[in-house]
Amino acid sequence: MGMVMAATPCPARDARCILAAAAELADVSVDDLAAAMAGSAAGPPLPVHLERALRRAVEAARTSGVPPVRPAGIRPNPARTEEVLTRLQDCRARLAAAPGDPDALRAMDDAAYTLCVLMGRPVAHEAVLAAEEQLAARNPQPQVQGSRSARAG
Repeated sequence: MGMVMAATPCPARDARCILAAAAELADVSVDDLAAAMAGSAAGPPLPVHLERALRRAVEAARTSGVPPVRPAGIRPNPARTEEVLTRLQDCRARLAAAPGDPDALRAMDDAAYTLCVLMGRPVAHEAVLAAEEQLAARNPQPQVQGSRSARAG
């Protein structure tokens, strides 16, 4: 489950749903899929039909199915957004290194949930994208010298 949480990113509840959906798509049990995933982390790659089913389940989980609504009112503090996003990225790296670590699982679950609440998004992937968009708007990329807008000035 930790591997799915780190790759998606998502909290534990969503990772269980992703595993169940992928197992159903591949017509295998959740336990068999989890065992194959654990085996592929240290050995041969995941069989193609399992990898494809997992990829489809992750893609489906990354979208809420609810059209994004422009939040009215208060936007999250960019410093807090950056702090929570950084914590989530650290948790993903920690979980990727040790997918079975219960402390890493709890930390990832907490960080994903916190980012979803902070950004007002029901899915962690959407919350990550919204946080990155907010931070990019705060720190626009400098114009490349010689670009049209640089020459216009």
